Amino acid sequence: MTLRLGDIAPDFFALTTMGAIQFHDFMDGSWCVLFSHPKDFTPVCTTELGTLARDMKAFAARKVKVIGLSVDSIDKHDAWAADIKATQGVAPNYPLIADPSLHVAKLYGMLPGGGPTDAAERSAADNFTARTVFVIAPDKTIKLMLTYPMTTGRDFGEILRVIDSLQLTAQYNVATPANWRPGQDVIIVPAVSDDEARKAFPCGWRAPRPYMRFVPQPH
Repeated sequence: MTLRLGDIAPDFFALTTMGAIQFHDFMDGSWCVLFSHPKDFTPVCTTELGTLARDMKAFAARKVKVIGLSVDSIDKHDAWAADIKATQGVAPNYPLIADPSLHVAKLYGMLPGGGPTDAAERSAADNFTARTVFVIAPDKTIKLMLTYPMTTGRDFGEILRVIDSLQLTAQYNVATPANWRPGQDVIIVPAVSDDEARKAFPCGWRAPRPYMRFVPQPH
């Protein structure tokens, strides 16, 4: 299955470390981050799961639900959680999907549809493409897909920055420029005419080019 930005995130039933879920019901009208791993007991992923556990307050403050996935079983997830706590200082405090049949990984286009369907028959290297972060809006559309190599740990600060941008631009007719951080100037989107922009932004804007109209971030 090929997924693109704007597609509806596929629904699925799965067992997690915090009980069984139907994914769309789990979202329950919230923003959601779904992030995947190619195997349990992999070193980079271990650091990521611990880091995310420490960052959960930041996601909760943005009303974002977080759920992970790893291509292994619940019993392995539980054993891995003990290692994560021992090495990272905190265990995962969010659900981790068990995907031993590779169903969800294939449903989300992270693994090819063919090949073995038993995680026990595959190594992390076989599943190296199961390293994607999906940010999903309350209407269940996919807003971000970011795939990392196995050798590069995720930057959760960047994921939070993207969520800040997505939530802001969902509310106002603006876009955020390169390296934007909350509180910095934003760009009026081209779909908004100058006449419409004057009503929405009565204090005006600066325009180094007619198509680049910068205004203070709306609140």
